[in-house]
Amino acid sequence: MKTDHYYLREITSKDIENIHKGLSDPEVTKYYDVHYATLEETQVQMDWYQKLKDEGTGIWWGIYGKEDDQFRGAGGFNNLESNHKKAEIGLWLLKEYWGQGILKEVMPVLFREGFEILGLNRIEGYVLSDNVKCKSALEKIHFKYEGTMRDCEIKDGQLISVDIYAVLKREWDFF
Repeated sequence: MKTDHYYLREITSKDIENIHKGLSDPEVTKYYDVHYATLEETQVQMDWYQKLKDEGTGIWWGIYGKEDDQFRGAGGFNNLESNHKKAEIGLWLLKEYWGQGILKEVMPVLFREGFEILGLNRIEGYVLSDNVKCKSALEKIHFKYEGTMRDCEIKDGQLISVDIYAVLKREWDFF
């Protein structure tokens, strides 16, 4: 998959150092469900990516700059439910690439993959309620806020709330 400035390549075991670079950074994982201090710990994430693919419940890609071939982050689908034609989208970027419009450029390509190739009708995004930047970014790319699951998870010993966003295929067709 390609955009004007980036290409997406399916994550493989060779990407472990790139994945570790992002998922070991406390700023990157502040609003994320995982954090890995070592390469050995990061193997858990790599196994998860492979399990999604093997079970047909998701797929993730590395995001690379076309001009410099440098890894920027990762994005993809998990919790893919083919019988309900829906999946959860996820995306994270290395902090040096924050605020550069990558999300806005890459998400339409992921939408196309989800709606046209995977046959989804609904793409969901779950965001910690206090992650204002992510929620704003989702709204800019036509995700609709659907509600808040109050005190539904525990992170670092604290109850957290999660906001639900979604975009439907019929809505995507118009942008």
